[in-house]
Amino acid sequence: MPRRAWPRGRAGATVVATVLSALALACPGSGKNGQKTPEGGAPATITVFALAEVRGQIEPCGCTTDPMGDLARTARLIDDARAAGPVVVLDAGGLLYSKNPVPDDLVAQEELKADLLVDSYRDNLKVAAIGLGASDLARGPAQVRPARQAANVSADAGVALEAPHVIDAGGLRIGVLGVVAPEQAPGLPAGAVGDPVEAARQAVATLAASKPDVVIALLSMSRRDAAKLLKVVPGIQLAVLGMGREAPEPAAVGPRAEPVGDAWMVVPGNRGQVVSRLELTVRGGGPLTDAIGAGAAAQLGAELDARIDAAAKELAGFQADATADPAFVAQKQQELAAMRAERKALDDQPLRIPAAGSWFTLTQVKIRKDLACDAAVQDAKLAYDHAAGEANVAAAKLQTVPPPPPGKAGYVGVEECATCHAKEATFWEQTHHAQAFATLEQVGKQFDYECISCHVTGWNAPGGAALDTEELRNVQCEVCHGPGSLHAEAENDADFRKTIVRAPAAELCAQQCHTAEHSDTFDYEAYLRDVTGPGHGGKRRKELGDGPTGHELRAAGLAKAGKEIGAGCRK
Repeated sequence: MPRRAWPRGRAGATVVATVLSALALACPGSGKNGQKTPEGGAPATITVFALAEVRGQIEPCGCTTDPMGDLARTARLIDDARAAGPVVVLDAGGLLYSKNPVPDDLVAQEELKADLLVDSYRDNLKVAAIGLGASDLARGPAQVRPARQAANVSADAGVALEAPHVIDAGGLRIGVLGVVAPEQAPGLPAGAVGDPVEAARQAVATLAASKPDVVIALLSMSRRDAAKLLKVVPGIQLAVLGMGREAPEPAAVGPRAEPVGDAWMVVPGNRGQVVSRLELTVRGGGPLTDAIGAGAAAQLGAELDARIDAAAKELAGFQADATADPAFVAQKQQELAAMRAERKALDDQPLRIPAAGSWFTLTQVKIRKDLACDAAVQDAKLAYDHAAGEANVAAAKLQTVPPPPPGKAGYVGVEECATCHAKEATFWEQTHHAQAFATLEQVGKQFDYECISCHVTGWNAPGGAALDTEELRNVQCEVCHGPGSLHAEAENDADFRKTIVRAPAAELCAQQCHTAEHSDTFDYEAYLRDVTGPGHGGKRRKELGDGPTGHELRAAGLAKAGKEIGAGCRK
């Protein structure tokens, strides 16, 4: 099937693509900047950026202390690399949408974000190929754009596809193919997704006719299935893995590529938080080798330090035990010495170039706030904020929040609560919960459906807040204690008590808003110290006693992340 042109995004939004990493490749007999040189000349190096499971993220939620994953920063990272030499950018799939399926109230802004990503991938990041993932299909096969690398998906499945092909990068020939596991392609017709192993084998054979210098596979499947495929399909040197909802968070992204058969598997972080950057050097024949490199060495060194510390403490315990087997203690001493030798080798020579063959170094780049931003993508994000806000406000005028069913409670707002609970309301006014909506207004996100639900009371619940319900803005009493209309109407003590939640469940906060994705320093007891006290849970506050508060944990997280904001970026 011929390659299809990238479609322009609807609604005229200039869409910024999330950053893919480009893999740097060099071929035998290549010279500086990837240009071919006579046989026996210097090896050639290119940069490859790889992304996967971006899931509609154009910028991170600002609620965390160390927000990661910003399209404008990724674009600038790639721009700077292109200024130094040839670059290839690839994405293993899972690009377009943040939720699957997409709720009706999110359709407008999700499509605007998808358009921004598509336009930016084409115009700014210049992404060479994209695989197919589950989140791409959240709005049906017809909405998948641009054309995807999915060799085992049938042409009549309704998805825009492109055939495996060779990319020319600074004179190097880079073969690219993609396959998707059936479970990562929900909603496609029965039988539309064939065997990924056989499709990959055929794609490699097709690419071989064009004599590529390197073959890169975009795999949308589990790590286990990817490993099985790479073991039985020869001819693939590098694989970028998208894992659906199993794609790792930043802390779980490994510093090194995983060897599988003759190939190396690279796993980026989800939502564009960690971009995989490879500097690939090609020379002569022979296997492709991981040369580690300074970036991976730093992370590996930290991991080794932790292992050495644990092993040293364990050894000290055995040495202090008079009943310990001397041979066993000697073995533990040898293991500790080997780890320390490995640690020293990393310090002395992080780059370990093989005697023969090609090699690469991998750096897992965390897209943090101190990185600079691409101006065009930054402007596109600002345009998106305005367009999404207008679309959501227009849609909200046509929607109404359903009333509570007969006999069920609705929301009344903090002013109604304060008529009987003045001390509690006064205490609440001093907490961050009372300023929750203002924090959205400060950054222009008060009409963003991805943000507002945790900054108002009873979002879209029967009798709760809608986009323009001013009296239910902020995290008020009823978020924790439940809708209070029946409580306010009660006429006796028994009804007062049974119509309200006096002690919210401990898991309420972590399940509702203080998730790991949005509240990285959350600790239930610490945060509870901030919202209980004289006039509001004074007894509970005394039971909690001394200890860190949520404010202190967040302040420490912000201090660790630093205050520096990259050039050209919004705060």
